Amino acid sequence: MQQLVDYDGFMKHWFSTVALVWAASGVCAEPPVQNSNLNAVLFYQLLLGELNVQAGEPGSGFAILLDAARKTKDEALYQRATELALQSRSGEAALQAAKSWKSSLPESQEANRYILQILLALNRVEEAGRALKASIAGLPLNEQSAAIGSIPRVFSRVQDKAFAAKIVEQALSTAIQNPETAGTAWTTIGRMKRDAGDIQASAEAARAGHAANRRAPGPIMLALSLLNQVPDEVQPMISQYMAGDAIPDLRLGYARTLIDLDQMQQALAQLNQLSKQHPEFAPGWLFLGLLQSDLSQVLQAEQSLQQYLKLANNSNDPDRSGGLSEAYLALSQMAQKQGRFAQADEWLAQIPPDADPLKVASRRAALLAQQGRKADGLKVLEQVKVSSPQEARLKALALSQWLREDKQIPAAFATLEKALAQFPADTDLQSEMAMLCEKLGRFDQMESLLRGLIKAKPNDPHAYNALGYSLADRKLRLNEARELILKAVQLAPRDPFIQDSLGWLEYRAGNAQEAIRILEAAFKARPDAEIAAHLGEVHWSLGQQDKAGTIWREGLMLKADNETLLETLKQFKFKP
Repeated sequence: MQQLVDYDGFMKHWFSTVALVWAASGVCAEPPVQNSNLNAVLFYQLLLGELNVQAGEPGSGFAILLDAARKTKDEALYQRATELALQSRSGEAALQAAKSWKSSLPESQEANRYILQILLALNRVEEAGRALKASIAGLPLNEQSAAIGSIPRVFSRVQDKAFAAKIVEQALSTAIQNPETAGTAWTTIGRMKRDAGDIQASAEAARAGHAANRRAPGPIMLALSLLNQVPDEVQPMISQYMAGDAIPDLRLGYARTLIDLDQMQQALAQLNQLSKQHPEFAPGWLFLGLLQSDLSQVLQAEQSLQQYLKLANNSNDPDRSGGLSEAYLALSQMAQKQGRFAQADEWLAQIPPDADPLKVASRRAALLAQQGRKADGLKVLEQVKVSSPQEARLKALALSQWLREDKQIPAAFATLEKALAQFPADTDLQSEMAMLCEKLGRFDQMESLLRGLIKAKPNDPHAYNALGYSLADRKLRLNEARELILKAVQLAPRDPFIQDSLGWLEYRAGNAQEAIRILEAAFKARPDAEIAAHLGEVHWSLGQQDKAGTIWREGLMLKADNETLLETLKQFKFKP
């Protein structure tokens, strides 16, 4: 049987999750002041109990205080006795005290919470489920949804996630039948099913919650978290919800999910709709501007970001600093690309002082480099002060990326090598190092790093894709390359860059027509210079030089300095 878990962190964990949520709903409201029921004997008993505690004997103090609580039926004394039992690491004694508390004061929600917490600490999950059901039932209906929403965090320490999900689903059997709580209850069940790895069951819960309450945000939020894994199961309910006037935060969340899935045009459509339906919603303009900038829609991006700045600067939002920083950084970058260096520097000067110093330094370094002051740019990055290992790691990563972009590959490699000696298990550093190894022709090291990443993050498609693409590009072990890329496709079926790898694999395997079909779809989903390079080459190989030239020119307009595209043009002696 599993032993009690970390009592020192236990109380903190419990009250930082459950109590906060339940207190917000009024569950933890302080009881009205009552006159004391203590006589002289009981007062002496309490004094003796506390003296025992101070003397380092919480167990003796617990017994004395529990007896006093039973005599007085005082909730504060019951709570004190229960906490002393926890302090003395006696879970069974704490449970005894809490149950006595509940028996004496049946309406006490505080007693319910303690019983639940102790049962979970004792790994008596099934009993905890029954206690949970009783606790939810004891709340006023208008307070139940808040408590139900907190359950996944309450049960987060349970080792057997699948069993915890089952028990919670049983505990919420009544809640899912009530229209007032069904949406939240199904969302909670779905979250726990998802965390247990049962994605299909999680999607079913999301659909059930949406069917119970079409406007409830919880099921939609759950569906968004599943969109990458089971798009066919959750996309219809998401589309149905988004067809109306969706909650701004949810439409923004949908757009951000689409961006993460590299579905840029779909994300753009959602953000445009958001800005029309809720023009006062500042974050919508920010993300619209950032996406437009990423898609090289410079004029539109500048207009959107200016609108965001207008709204943000006139608001009292305490969290606006991060958004302002992102907007000014994006405006600076666009001005830099257009050769408006003075304007770019002016935008940088307006960034809030609490902005991420590495982001600001990276942008300033890039600006200096484009003006031919590469040494000054590198110095700006090197001079960023760090105060923690995490900041040192991020600085090393930023330095390496800047050096790589500047084609200083050996210097970038040396920077990362030093950082990895300090953070050998850091997957971001390993991923960046794998890219550098490929550029240096150190393919064995690259492969070793990518296989390590696959082992460390088996559900991350990018390492599978990178290794599969590298093998396909060099026409090596094409069957293995196919397995790796198809695994990446399975994990991220709509990622256009992974589709690009699949199309390139088909071309390398001699399937040019299939390659064109896949690459054209990828290029439509995400117009990108590297995808253009591949698609154009396949057309060229089929004697379709004019079509290849058109695609390559479009790629140059997207990113004129893309290495893959430039190498392709050089290979075929194509002059745009």
